[in-house]
Amino acid sequence: MTARSLGIVPSAPRAVALAERFLRIRRRTSELAARLQPEDTVIQSMPDASPTKWHLAHTTWFFEQFILGRDDAYVSPHPEWFYLFNSYYQSVGPMHARPRRGMLTRPSLDDVLDYRARIDDAVVERIARADDDAMAALVELGVQHEQQHQELLLTDIKHAFALNPLEPAYAADAPRTLSVAAPALRFVPFDEGIVEIGYDGDGFHFDNEGPRHRTYRQSGSIANRPVTNAEYRAFVDDGGYRSPTLWLSDGWATVQAEHWQRPLYWDDACETEFTLQGRHAIDPHAPVCHISYFEADAFARWAGARLPTETEWETMAAALPVRGNLQDSGVFQPRATSFETELGQMYGDCWEWTMSPYVSYPGFRPLDGALGEYNGKFMNGQWILRGGSCATPADHVRATYRNFFPPHARWQFSGLRLGNDR
Repeated sequence: MTARSLGIVPSAPRAVALAERFLRIRRRTSELAARLQPEDTVIQSMPDASPTKWHLAHTTWFFEQFILGRDDAYVSPHPEWFYLFNSYYQSVGPMHARPRRGMLTRPSLDDVLDYRARIDDAVVERIARADDDAMAALVELGVQHEQQHQELLLTDIKHAFALNPLEPAYAADAPRTLSVAAPALRFVPFDEGIVEIGYDGDGFHFDNEGPRHRTYRQSGSIANRPVTNAEYRAFVDDGGYRSPTLWLSDGWATVQAEHWQRPLYWDDACETEFTLQGRHAIDPHAPVCHISYFEADAFARWAGARLPTETEWETMAAALPVRGNLQDSGVFQPRATSFETELGQMYGDCWEWTMSPYVSYPGFRPLDGALGEYNGKFMNGQWILRGGSCATPADHVRATYRNFFPPHARWQFSGLRLGNDR
């Protein structure tokens, strides 16, 4: 299916490009889900995760609600589904409780896939009829939202498969590269002074990435690469999870309550890890991942360093191209790599925790209406991560992108890079 086959003529080049981008991103989500059996798509392994079927339906609901729903004459094929697949848009209406999404055995997967196809056709037809800036902005926001759910689809199914005693592989055919030795860890210095951060360009960005503003950066340094599995293993072997002086108070309480002793998905012997490719030996040179902010902060303290601030991370990454082990590589797992630049692996492999809380920039204004609930209302009790992961689409991340999660979250592909005051 192409934009032209659905009635958009070549005389409307922007509409053609927009519709083809919309269909490409939607098709990618379907491709990721197609690796699963229908039974896989229903399971919800914990309250923070969602079933694949729900991701497929919710992203469709988003387009139906915020694009097709702009037309007062629009009639939904499934109005009763608005309650099922709303996520957190309170101003739109009530929603099914998040921890019970796994109870939604109906509608069936076939019903949801049919729903996706019908809404896709309707959105493309709407793009053809309303080729304007407002429509283009809404569609772009929708596909960026869809790409976020592509990553969640992967991290959520990984968590579910890890709890299955059979440990099924999501991508057993994914390429596995030979390990290369991680470059020696060293710190790249930066000067103190007034710097600018935040998005200031013509392309898409989320509202929480702006406005661009000046801020002060102390002198310091940032590590040339992420922390590796071998380095984190040394922290584990040295009793890191048994040393309360290394941990924030809430972190130590979480370690005790959850009985954490190692990163999520590592086995008891710290020799193998569960991956989307199945269970494999831990690559000592690959970036460590699936650790919480609490664990990243404790490791940094153990290493005699700290986490970088988001200002430090962004200003050091701003000049680098977005290139790395991202979702497009099809590996779906952090891997070791060599690099020739001062800073390596700033993009891809794993999201990197920073020491910065998720708060608004000076002059921040959320989007108008219900879409204003997208980011701003979560600026409480969360911490910033930067750089994308092996599950992030390459055209979705940028230096100014601000991901955020609560400090105990570890099912995402989250790791760390050290910072230093020297």
